[in-house]
Amino acid sequence: MMNKGLHSHNIDPRDVSNVKRRVPVGTLISAAVVILIGLKLLYLVATNPNFEWHTVFEYLFNDAVMGGLQMTLVLSCIAMVIGIVIGLFLAIAKVSQNPVLRYVSSIYIWLFRGTPLLVQLLFWYNLSSLFPNLSLAIPLGPTLFSWNTNDVITPLTAALAGLALNEAAYMAEIIRGGLISVDDKQFETAHSFGMSKARVYRRIIIPQAMKSIVPPTSNQLINMVKATSMVSMIAMGDLLYEVQNIYNSNFKVIPLLMVAVLWYLFITSILSVVQNSIENYYNRSERYSSQPGWLSRLLSTIGLGAASSPSKPNTTDQGVVHE
Repeated sequence: MMNKGLHSHNIDPRDVSNVKRRVPVGTLISAAVVILIGLKLLYLVATNPNFEWHTVFEYLFNDAVMGGLQMTLVLSCIAMVIGIVIGLFLAIAKVSQNPVLRYVSSIYIWLFRGTPLLVQLLFWYNLSSLFPNLSLAIPLGPTLFSWNTNDVITPLTAALAGLALNEAAYMAEIIRGGLISVDDKQFETAHSFGMSKARVYRRIIIPQAMKSIVPPTSNQLINMVKATSMVSMIAMGDLLYEVQNIYNSNFKVIPLLMVAVLWYLFITSILSVVQNSIENYYNRSERYSSQPGWLSRLLSTIGLGAASSPSKPNTTDQGVVHE
């Protein structure tokens, strides 16, 4: 006699996972409400004459706007690279056994994370008020080189200094978190084989820490693109600054602001796709690869998507007991 249970009803246990789940009614109702509200908002935005969409499309590819967009991208890339390099050294200093390096790194991070970015940009832009001249000199010795501060600190250099040094403080904490996520025993083992500290970090620690460092770094790049809008306060010709120049002359404030909004959304959307790809790369495993994409999940929720592919059945004996 076959044992009672699933086998007594002629149901193969392997088919249980193939049964399509019923979608809760509350989920369908909430999805319908969200879709309706979203469509209503899109309709209001599209039909509101105050947005002046014809003006938006007229200036969307304006030469001045495109020049500002190019400057925004250049500022974001250069400041991000400098911030990552400085942040790497700050992170290594903060996890080192040298107390002087740890304190210096901690003070830097405390200072630049504790003050607003806009204040830092204004400070660098007005540095000549504190130091009319910048010089390179030997400590307690003669001056080697000297420059007028206004010649060195232009809106471009002030913007790069403010963005990069501020970003370095955040990147230092991100990189430090990645470094401490690696088991200390690996450092001790490699060091016991005669590897120098620099080589251990370069060949063992940093490659393993990348899994924890890269995803939040891509998110910081998205934040950097948006943060560049603050450089318009120091007369730097970024996207927002060029848009402001245009609407100051034609008084089309809302349409020109929408031009900036559309470009910022376009850039951040592309970077978000790249960020998701990076996260999927570093989180690749059965637990992540077996999950369907967000579009498949949405269609499945509202009953339009195909059922997820069943897992491969186990062809081994299921342990049926006969008496």
